This record gives sequence, C-alpha cells and structure tokens, in this order.
Amino acid sequence: MDFVSYKQLWDSKAGSPSDALIAVDGSSDESIVRSNGQFTARQVSSALDIQAGDHVLELGCGVARIGRELAPSCAHWTGVDISGNMIERAAERTAHQDNVTLYRLDRNNLEMIPDNSIDKAYSIAVMCHMDKEDLYLYLEELQRVVKLGGMIFIETWNLAHPVGWKRWQYEVRHWSHSGQSVRKDVSRNQFCTPDEFELYQRQAGFEVIRSFSNSPWVQSIAAISKDVEWLEKQARRIEKNKTEIAYSVLFGEMFEKTMAVIYGVIHPREAIAFCDRHRGTAETDLYRPYVLGLWRGNPEQWGEVENSA
Repeated sequence: MDFVSYKQLWDSKAGSPSDALIAVDGSSDESIVRSNGQFTARQVSSALDIQAGDHVLELGCGVARIGRELAPSCAHWTGVDISGNMIERAAERTAHQDNVTLYRLDRNNLEMIPDNSIDKAYSIAVMCHMDKEDLYLYLEELQRVVKLGGMIFIETWNLAHPVGWKRWQYEVRHWSHSGQSVRKDVSRNQFCTPDEFELYQRQAGFEVIRSFSNSPWVQSIAAISKDVEWLEKQARRIEKNKTEIAYSVLFGEMFEKTMAVIYGVIHPREAIAFCDRHRGTAETDLYRPYVLGLWRGNPEQWGEVENSA
C-alpha cells in the first residue's frame, strides 16, 4: 500500500497494541520495550539534565516507550504524535501516571503547546523519517515552545559515518527498483551530515551546545540561550556525562550486525555470537533479545532457533 501522509502510515503500523510496539521498537514483547525505553530515558535525562520540576515534551512519542520511563522523574511529561493510534497506545501504557498529557498532531506544528512553556524537549528516532522541510518546521516550533534557558535533545541518521552510509546504501538499492515517476514513501529513512543537522538548529534559533557523531546517528543537544557562561557550563556537564549520552562504538557495531540480519546479509546466529562475545554490556542487553526475536519470528527464512542461542 502506498501511503500519502505520515499520519496514514503510522496509524497503519499501530493498528493493534502489538503492532504499535513493533513499529516503534521492533519487538512486541512489553518487557523488551520497557528495557529499551529505560535505556533511552537514561540518555535523554543525562543529555538534558532533567529535574523534578521540569515540564518535558517528546516530539513523536509513539507508544510512550521513553515517556513511560521518564515521566516519574519530572513535573509533567507531554507526548505528541501524528498518529492517533499511537497516542491511544501511549495513553494505555501511561494510564497509571497522573502527570502525563498526550496530543495528536494534525500538521507539522505544535499549536496545542503554549509559547515558552517547556523546559526540556527531545525527539528520538523520529526526525530520521521526516522530509527536511518538516524537520526544520518542527525545530522552529520547538524554538517557540521551549523556554529561555531550555534545551532540546534530538537525533537523526548520520550520513557521514561509515555505518550510517552503509544504512543509506540499503535505501538506495531499495529505491533503485522503484518507478522514478512515483514519489518515495512519505516516511522513508532520511539522512543528514552533522554539519547539516546543526545548521537546521542554528537557523531555527538554537545554540548548539554539543553534537555526537561517532556513530550511525547524529545526536545533538541545543539550547535557547545567549549566556556564554551558562552554555559553557552545560558543555562541561555534557562532556562529563558523554558516556551516558552518546552511542558507543559497540552500540554502532551491534547495530551494523542487526542491520545485516534484517537485510539478509548474515544469519542471526552470527549477530547472536557477536553479542555473546560482549555479554554483560548494556548494548548486548538491548540487541540480543531483538535479534533473537527476529529469528523466532522468521523460521521460514532462518530455520528454528538453535538451543545454543
């Protein structure tokens, strides 16, 4: 089916609770989704120095994979998403929390969020699915709603990294078989170089404090402030905590192995073996269950899961 809007595509992907989990995390296992959500929530909290009194916004919240884990540590968490089905799933997963607000977006603005009302905002694994025009429009909206002295943490695919380039080449090969007169899927994977990603932020009115780009992703922390001393203080804090924020080399390597499994380049046992050589790491805790789930879900392609896995 060809989708003509972000909403149409993501509503389709989130047609059922299990489908929605798979769409945002690749797994329908709630325990795995929560574990992955906790991993990313720690990244976000460290990047933005989230405090108990903060009002926090997530752009593209999906099923509240991250927000469910982050909401208890802030005063109020607001999630917005273009998909009404995703918002329904997020509401179900955060029903036990009384400091959560959810909104469905109608267009590429945040009209339901008042000016200067948000202390910290973030968007994870979302801008990589946006046309560049929409990416920039959302940055302008974040600039409007985030308070003076507030910060954002955002990421997208890193075209300049070797693994990021390889990921982009998979897209190239896929689209080489499509009709060139037909528009490509509305939420296809899109890529930026670190300089390009920072340019969009600066032009939208942010001061980029720090970017991390030694992985297949560009991760950027930016602020609304001209206070040089404060910005330098934040830069020092981020540098001190960078191992909690930036994706590690091992994370990128495991992603590359997983990507090779998904595209049929290697058998899952090879990725599992790689994970097992790095047991006891947070990266293995994330990737091993995911690869194992892929294998179990596709026995016709890879055979039954072996006992050793």
